[in-house]
Amino acid sequence: MLDTNALDTAALRLFDEVARSGSFTAAAELLGYTQSAVSRRVAALERAAGGPLFERLARGVRLTPAGVALHRHAVAVLDRLDRAGEELAAIHGGRGGTLRVGAFATANVDLVPGTLKRFAGRHPRVELRLIEGLSARLMDRLRAGAIDVAVISDYPAGLPAEGSRAGSEGARAVPLLEDRLLVALPAGHRLAGEPEVDLRDLAGENWIEAAPRGQPTLLVTACAAAGFTPRSGLRVAEWSGKFGFVAAGLGVTLVPELAARAVPGDLVLRPLRGMAPVRKVYAALPEIPLPAARELVEMLGQWEVCTTVSPT
Repeated sequence: MLDTNALDTAALRLFDEVARSGSFTAAAELLGYTQSAVSRRVAALERAAGGPLFERLARGVRLTPAGVALHRHAVAVLDRLDRAGEELAAIHGGRGGTLRVGAFATANVDLVPGTLKRFAGRHPRVELRLIEGLSARLMDRLRAGAIDVAVISDYPAGLPAEGSRAGSEGARAVPLLEDRLLVALPAGHRLAGEPEVDLRDLAGENWIEAAPRGQPTLLVTACAAAGFTPRSGLRVAEWSGKFGFVAAGLGVTLVPELAARAVPGDLVLRPLRGMAPVRKVYAALPEIPLPAARELVEMLGQWEVCTTVSPT
């Protein structure tokens, strides 16, 4: 039976070189050993293998049938180890491996896909995987090691402060941008021609919302500061559904600037005058991030908001 304890990497490489060169002397010169050291290592391998691996010839050596069998496996093992080393070097250098990116829905309209396109162009050997979810859920997955970087916002969950550690696992949040909320109006709305809209002028409007009634939202907070409570009879979770209700003239809704590109052309987007609702967007990293994750976060920080505000 083969004693695998004797088959360390150095022993396998020596065995491979002797098999390839057919000479203890040539292998010794190539690997920097003395010939006697090579002879001793080969003898130890043969004891571990339970019999001779080489035939000793007048000039050099050649593999026995047992040696041929072991050499086939040794080549496969050494090849896998070399490939593992290359893959690890690529991961540690940010040039390869898999990068798992989590992001909340509206970040996937422009911010994340635009940045991932640039990243993929720079690092084509890094496999990118995307997980979409709510910010709080993404933080849980980051702490559990299920994703490598998370694009999150401070709404609606209480998320980490800028640069702080998030939880005992030491995740930290890197600030990216402030995402202001715009108001989406039907094209025929009385305020559609205004360059900006005062929130107080929308006090009598019906608001298309996603959150259950009574749950604190940026809209509720902003309207309270403006001196009124928003009327929100229609609850629609999906953005595409909200846009359909607004286009039908059944109400108005808030749209994050990050999602402005997704707004249909038959709606009008207007900034809110004064104290407009704003949420902060972060990239969260584990305590020991992958180099590729760090570079992606740097690229996310270079992204500029491109708002598609409808013409007057």
